[in-house]
Amino acid sequence: MPPDFSLSDKIILQFGGSGHLGRALSTALHGAGATVVVAGRSPPASDAAPIAHESVDITVEASVVALRDRLLAQHGRVDGVVFNAVNRPMTGFDDDLAAWESSMKTNATGLFAVARVFGNAMAARRAGSFVAISSIQGMVGANPWLYEGTSMQTVPDYFFHKAGMLNLVRYLASHYGATGVRVNAVSPGGILNPERPLPAEFLARYGKMTMLGRLAEAHEVVGAVVFLLSDAASYITGANLPVDGGYTAK
Repeated sequence: MPPDFSLSDKIILQFGGSGHLGRALSTALHGAGATVVVAGRSPPASDAAPIAHESVDITVEASVVALRDRLLAQHGRVDGVVFNAVNRPMTGFDDDLAAWESSMKTNATGLFAVARVFGNAMAARRAGSFVAISSIQGMVGANPWLYEGTSMQTVPDYFFHKAGMLNLVRYLASHYGATGVRVNAVSPGGILNPERPLPAEFLARYGKMTMLGRLAEAHEVVGAVVFLLSDAASYITGANLPVDGGYTAK
């Protein structure tokens, strides 16, 4: 890997590593040369790569601060942060408001707590990169046609917090720009997950919405994250990089 694209000697902290994309991310970051620490409420399933795990509750600021202090004591710095944590308690439009509030506690308040605590830590060293994993559902409205004839449906909280994430990224990029800390987002489209097969009718319709005619594989998303963390992206901040097979450009 060319040096500019390498994460060699970088300490990268990833929030959210137990899901299909999360596991692909941590493996890719390790493969790019980073020392990877995955933080979450519980350790993810074991990975082939030697990746460290730390416990944290991002809805509690003191827990995020304690994580920062542990990492700085152990490594002396954090070079990059990937925010892939997500809580999806809503199952439909008419859910009790408690589900919406639970979603926002992680996906909005938790995001800001992590960004501020670790953004400040990187700003103190005048270097660093923060990458938030958003979604094309933060860029477009719901398309009910995709789900007709299936049990699948959209939920409002996901559209709300993924869109908010994109503008918070722009705000944070402005806030931290003078300190040398870059803040960007990656917005994946639909990702195939062998553990959760999707209905054939959905797959066919979704393919028609993209330029490449299909959903993504997880490994096709992670390269964008590695790039934004690397020195090759040293003049990129405040950006949102869709990785969606052309869905939002069509």
